[in-house]
Order: sequence, then structure tokens, then C-alpha cells
Amino acid sequence: MDALKLIAQDSLKNEVPEFHVGDTVRVQVKIKEGERERLQAFEGTVIARQHGGISETFTVRRVAHGCGVERVFPLHSPNVDSIQVIRHGKVRRSKLYYLRDRVGKAAKVKEQIR
Repeated sequence: MDALKLIAQDSLKNEVPEFHVGDTVRVQVKIKEGERERLQAFEGTVIARQHGGISETFTVRRVAHGCGVERVFPLHSPNVDSIQVIRHGKVRRSKLYYLRDRVGKAAKVKEQIR
């Protein structure tokens, strides 16, 4: 095994919940303000997951005050404290970029009963 893979293996998180595209998640992010550090929640629908391994990212979208907000999180970043799955979505696509053009109830994802 080469050195890069060895370093990447040590940086991977062990406790990553299983979530898929279409799920509603709450991501706790560490925010640093001066010397203080606090947690800030970002809750929304996962519209994409990219790459794999150490460089894996996922995109979360929510509508705040009538404006769509998207944020890309590195899955194995130390700044991402925790990921909590709120509800599982029933989708047939691997990327939900079409939700950007939808407004109101049309932008909702049906819930999958597990």
C-alpha cells in the first residue's frame, strides 16, 4: 500500500451514518469565532454525493426565507461534527439537481417507509 493511501486511511471517520441522496439530514458543523468554537446545524435534503474515500463530499439543499441555499460538506472533515438522518427519501435519481427549479410542494421528496 502506498503512503498516500495509508495517510488517507488514518483520516477516515469510523462513525458515519448511512444516508443516501433524497434523505433529509441535520449536519452539525463546527464554527470558529475567535478563540471560541460552537456547533451550528444545517438541515436540508441531500441532493448529491460525489467521489469516494477521503475526498467524498455531499451537497445539502434547503430553502431559507424563500431563497434556496446549498452547502457542500466534506464527509470526513473534522469540521463536520455529526450527521443525523431525519427522514429517508424515495428517489430514483443519483443527483437531484432538478429540485433547484422546483418551488413549493413540487420541491418535496416523498418519504420512504422503512
